[in-house]
Amino acid sequence: MRKIKVFISSVQTEFASERQMLFSYLLQDALLGHFFEPFIFENLPATDQRTDKLYINEVQACDIYIGLFGKEYGSEDKKGISPTEHEFNTATKLNKTRLVFLSQHKINERHPKEQLLIRKAEKDLVRKKFTSEIELKTAIYSSLIRFLVEKEYIRTEPFDASICFGAKMEDLAPEKIAEFVRIAKTKRGFPLSAQAKPEKILTHLNLISEGSISNAAVLLFGVKPQHFLISSEIKCVQFNGTKIEKPFPAYQVYKGDVFQLVNQAVDFVLSRIDLAVGTRNEDTQAPLKYEIPRAVIAEAIVNAIAHRDYNSTGSVQVMLFRDRIEIWNPGQLPHNLSLAKLKLTHSSFPTNPLIAEPLYLTGYIERLGTGIPDMINLSIKAGLREPDFKQDDVFKTIIWRHKQVTEQVTEQVTGQVTGQVTEQVTGQVTEQVSETIRRIVLVMSGEVKRIEIQDMLELKHRENFIENYLNPAIKDKFIELTIPDKPNSPKQKYRLTEKGIALKGQMKQRKRKK
Repeated sequence: MRKIKVFISSVQTEFASERQMLFSYLLQDALLGHFFEPFIFENLPATDQRTDKLYINEVQACDIYIGLFGKEYGSEDKKGISPTEHEFNTATKLNKTRLVFLSQHKINERHPKEQLLIRKAEKDLVRKKFTSEIELKTAIYSSLIRFLVEKEYIRTEPFDASICFGAKMEDLAPEKIAEFVRIAKTKRGFPLSAQAKPEKILTHLNLISEGSISNAAVLLFGVKPQHFLISSEIKCVQFNGTKIEKPFPAYQVYKGDVFQLVNQAVDFVLSRIDLAVGTRNEDTQAPLKYEIPRAVIAEAIVNAIAHRDYNSTGSVQVMLFRDRIEIWNPGQLPHNLSLAKLKLTHSSFPTNPLIAEPLYLTGYIERLGTGIPDMINLSIKAGLREPDFKQDDVFKTIIWRHKQVTEQVTEQVTGQVTGQVTEQVTGQVTEQVSETIRRIVLVMSGEVKRIEIQDMLELKHRENFIENYLNPAIKDKFIELTIPDKPNSPKQKYRLTEKGIALKGQMKQRKRKK
């Protein structure tokens, strides 16, 4: 089969890195690389022919013209026309498939002739704006997949771009979309407003096509994603030892959108690994240190959710052992990535780019292609063994715990507290105090808001924190509300009771004795 030729156009001094990124992406992606043959001017061999003529020849030979329009117009010929405009005119005259993408610049920042070129393209083309390389890559991925489907090169779309049959706009939560925009605008300068219509936001993210809702849209913003995609849940289990053996101290099956799944799974692990709280000698907030950095755990879980094979009936599994954490992902490495290359900085080839981009925009992924090297560096810095990665019938990430955890059984999730409390709680007090209550008591000082306690413990899932940390501590009278008559007041804060202060003192005393 003859490959589909793609001409990537731009003025020579602008979008150099974007052109090279797209060239590599179209060559190396497992699906797109099978169908497309990209061209960029940087790869032209030295020749005696005029450069502008060579460009026009390539446009004439291509099947798809991709135009990247930014601020600059480019060098002009005797007629005052740039190579970019000549290329666009040629593609238009020959009825080539044209895909135009605009940088996110204000109109007055663009060259006057670039403004005119954009207006010309707008007359009969749908053009999309981009603010980053990942947005550009995702938009081009979506456009090229649509081209392959329309031309019947493929009859089944990739999972994330496929239509979620039965899903309608009312199955998506507008408040989730608006919250996503607010976070993405703060984190990455997302160009749209939280007040924009959901359809406009989803169109910008390539999540809907002609009113049809994609699988990615349901997974990201669905009211009940598992109603349509049941295997998208995530299973978390804790084991007593180093093998998969019953009984399980803890087992949870989490449901929700991909952001909720990440937060719930990470919080599950954090609440069950060792935590050290230092003193406030240098800061008003006591330093907090988990035995495994939160960023390492989060990266592994985000990768599993973003890169998994959603056509599989299997689910992502997070398994906490005494000596390690294993994250199982029903998926396979991209064909061009080996386990060895995975540990080095590499190009990103997400299995589900329409899911990966919103995770990047909200800060769940920092930079595509650097996540695993970052995991390795952070683990080593924390004194841990380098994580391991295995490809069997599923992809496995193994994060090792501290050596002392493997040598002796860690402290149980319940503990004995005995001591004098106050006149109101007289005599000897012996209670079974959960590990979550201990942690909330340890980090609290003065009067603090719910979100401040949550942030101190590096926990992201609000409902999990309230159900497993805050409410039990209130119920057992270790902390109290500052405005008890108005529990839902926006000014509500929390403080330790005398019973909580006593527990905190006893825990510190035990720590000093150790």
